[in-house]
Amino acid sequence: MKTFSIGGVHPHDNKIYSAHQPITECALPSKAIIPLVQHIGAPAQPVVEKGQKVKVGELIAKAGGFVSANIHSPVSGTVAKIDSTTDAWGMRMPAIFIDVEGDEWLETIDRSTDVVRECTLDPKEIIDRISAAGVVGLGGACFPTHVKLMPPPGKKAEVLIVNGVECEPYLTCDHQLMLEHGEEIIVGIQILMRALGIDKAVIGIEKNKPDAIARMRELAARTLGISVQPLKLKYPQGGEKQLIDACIGRQVPSGALPIEVGAVVDNVATIYAVYEAVQKRKPLISRVMTVTGKSLQKPGNYSVRFGTPLSQVVEAAGGVPEDTGKIIGGGPMMGRAMNNIDMPSNKRVSGLLFLPESESRRVEPENCIRCGKCVSACPMGLEPYLLSKQAQMQMWDDMEKHDVMDCIDCGCCLFTCPSHRPLLDYIRMGKATVGGIIRARQAKK
Repeated sequence: MKTFSIGGVHPHDNKIYSAHQPITECALPSKAIIPLVQHIGAPAQPVVEKGQKVKVGELIAKAGGFVSANIHSPVSGTVAKIDSTTDAWGMRMPAIFIDVEGDEWLETIDRSTDVVRECTLDPKEIIDRISAAGVVGLGGACFPTHVKLMPPPGKKAEVLIVNGVECEPYLTCDHQLMLEHGEEIIVGIQILMRALGIDKAVIGIEKNKPDAIARMRELAARTLGISVQPLKLKYPQGGEKQLIDACIGRQVPSGALPIEVGAVVDNVATIYAVYEAVQKRKPLISRVMTVTGKSLQKPGNYSVRFGTPLSQVVEAAGGVPEDTGKIIGGGPMMGRAMNNIDMPSNKRVSGLLFLPESESRRVEPENCIRCGKCVSACPMGLEPYLLSKQAQMQMWDDMEKHDVMDCIDCGCCLFTCPSHRPLLDYIRMGKATVGGIIRARQAKK
């Protein structure tokens, strides 16, 4: 059974709490707040105004550049205002506020549950529909999907790598999506293969999901060019470069994108959104997210319209457990602690994790003992102990020379450190600073 070749760890997956819980629709909010920054790239620009009536699926903000994404109304009602909101980490961002009135959808959206298998659109028409629908990567990066489907001149895609790994502990939404909507995902894969002009796709799934492997193999067997690759359990196998290595044995060079080795990588949730955009003309207005924790009353997988307050989703899961010490947005390895759950759900939020007080305290860091465990664990072949020290000393040029921008924020270094040093915290700070320096330098050219 395959896996990637450099580094990695295997924390306990803790998926039992929400695994195999059917996808449940979360109730609509009375007021929806839709952030205009739900993707990598430029913020979307509003195309509605205060007092305007909108329907579900109606365009309310247009992509603000090539690397940007459209945003559509997830609810029907009246635009109350265009203002700013605060996310769970204290950052201000522009947003559209809508007073919800009923649930009236655009007539052009096919709301039936019938699977539409045949697609006769040409590649440009497919990409245009995906772009119009505001589809972005739902595996965490939120990179606009239509941009991935337009390789730069001289580059050609050879294989589509489908990310069904879901290696982050606790999260199970992608697993359940494959079980409940495997047929639609297969159609979405065929659509992307058509758009890219390729005849090969590989679905990577870790072996702790045997039912998903069996289900997707059964469906893929009916479709020429699609195969399923079971993978060993190793985190962070869901990273693009790690998944490419695991599935097809190609290593993406430092600073390069997957297209350099002929690969395009998309998450199963993204591909399901592609299916809905192309075959149902449904924009990306909701996603499935995992709400989980050892003390949570109703852990599960919830389909949530964007703009719904996360506090409402938590109430559907039984409310905040009394012993909660920390709430994580995402999973425990790459997610971040939240200071409130009143923020609206959006394209970025894949899960909410409630950690009990006993598991949420950090151990007091000790001196680095130069054991090299963080180096061995780093899936990008970096030296985390060194990058962390350089960040502390504000040695930005040295951090750039030591490839800090290759860091994927996976947390393997922090997880494996016997001295409990906050390696990832410092590296993230340094990476953000170095990234700003690089962008400023490029802007002057």
